[in-house]
Amino acid sequence: MRRWNGWGDETISLPLPDTAVRLLREELGPAEPPVDARFEEVLARMPESRLAAHPLVSRSPAHRLTHSRGQSLPDWVALRSGAVDAFPDGVAYPETAGDVRTLMGFAGRTGSVLIPYGGGTSVVGHVNPIPGDRPVLTVDLGRINRLQDLEPEGRLAVLGAGAAGPEVESQLRAHGWTLGHFPQSFEYSTLGGWVATRSCGQQSLRYGRIERLFLGGRAETPSGPLVLPPFPASAAGPDLREMLLGSEGRMGILTEVAVRIRRLPEREDFHAVFFPEWGPAAAAARSAVQEEVPLSMLRLSNPAETRTTLALAGHPWKVNLMERYLSRRGAGRDRCLLLFGTTGSRGLCRRARRRALQLFKAAGGVHVGRTMGRKWRATRFRAPYLRNTLWEAGYAVDTLETAVGWRDLDPVIAGVESALRGAGDGAIHVFTHLSHVYAQGASVYVTAVFPVGSSAGETLERWRRLKKSASEAVVANRGTISHQHGVGVDHAPFLAAEKGTLGLEAIRAVCREVDPEHLMNPGKLV
Repeated sequence: MRRWNGWGDETISLPLPDTAVRLLREELGPAEPPVDARFEEVLARMPESRLAAHPLVSRSPAHRLTHSRGQSLPDWVALRSGAVDAFPDGVAYPETAGDVRTLMGFAGRTGSVLIPYGGGTSVVGHVNPIPGDRPVLTVDLGRINRLQDLEPEGRLAVLGAGAAGPEVESQLRAHGWTLGHFPQSFEYSTLGGWVATRSCGQQSLRYGRIERLFLGGRAETPSGPLVLPPFPASAAGPDLREMLLGSEGRMGILTEVAVRIRRLPEREDFHAVFFPEWGPAAAAARSAVQEEVPLSMLRLSNPAETRTTLALAGHPWKVNLMERYLSRRGAGRDRCLLLFGTTGSRGLCRRARRRALQLFKAAGGVHVGRTMGRKWRATRFRAPYLRNTLWEAGYAVDTLETAVGWRDLDPVIAGVESALRGAGDGAIHVFTHLSHVYAQGASVYVTAVFPVGSSAGETLERWRRLKKSASEAVVANRGTISHQHGVGVDHAPFLAAEKGTLGLEAIRAVCREVDPEHLMNPGKLV
């Protein structure tokens, strides 16, 4: 059973090792666990549905509550405190594109708005109803999840847009193929959601971001179907796939998605390298990607995140032994952890590993083998469960990310971390890693941990200050407002800095053309 007010399966929990508890107390001091509202209490506060009965729509209070929020920190505050300001009036579970068209007709007749819902993993407000006079119908696409076509000759597959990550991979792997798209939300996020938010998987160095994998498909819009044939290439005008990539449900509901696929790799390994300090580590990662060493992943943690990662690892005597070894090799307290992956044939992995280690060792890196890499791979989709553990211990966690050119990399990291500490109004633990590395720059992923406030309002207000200050620092240092999380409502105030006035009006114009009655997810993106 999935948690209604937190992350993931309610039978799974990740206890904090003693080393991590000590780190939290050193950095943040003691915290008071909040008192959470019960499911029944929140249901009792829910207003009656404003929707008429429909065979495809459930007006069940439980369904409405479990589809009312995503996974952002404001969503957690709302659900945990019970202060949810808006609920969908119904939840639909279509099974075909025809069902989706029927629901659009129903929304048009009743003056309702439609919110597409994949896995509910949004951290920027994509799936949240916005308070207003119009009824809200959330469209859960989880039943449109089957493999519809597989074309081995063209390395092409077509799947239902509601297929979650494990469903995508299990259906492809049964035939010897993989999509290779592994965001941290993989267990719950969906193929259509990846397209609609321009998602990026952890091994995008090999497989590419979702815009590279997305070949075409079909979306239902209020003005009619939008069909995008999966041509291998085309010069026939602007690429209409871009209307759906990053559209966040404003331009219709994806029902099927055509994607590029690859044969399952013969081998895959993940290695750990420690550098004495940040500068040489970042330069080495840049060299590897600019030289086009065929790696599948590069992930570089700064000193604060490296210390946090080692504290979360547990096994203190093993960690202490490794730290003494690293210190003797010149990687002391300012050490930075780099994880890199090799994926493909045995020969490719061997060549990629050899060349990567030559570059990293020349920059002072110390290779410690594959043990940490194996551990990361085994637990890489479990990290979000720590949010549950930390909340129940009295600590809130939020993340933000950007992408920036190499020239601006260090200024944006310093600017965002400084902004978070300055707006923290108290104890805050901030750490950063590069989640994806490109020839032109890198994605910067920042995590902030701070004590929960004495009330939901206090926690939410603190988050608002942190989010605003950090976002302003991103824009001021020439970063994109989002590398992989999308815009939603949280990032919308900062989109103009990137798109410009004309660009935003062009997006609005397309929205008006495909959705003249403003049925589709209003208030998000623009």
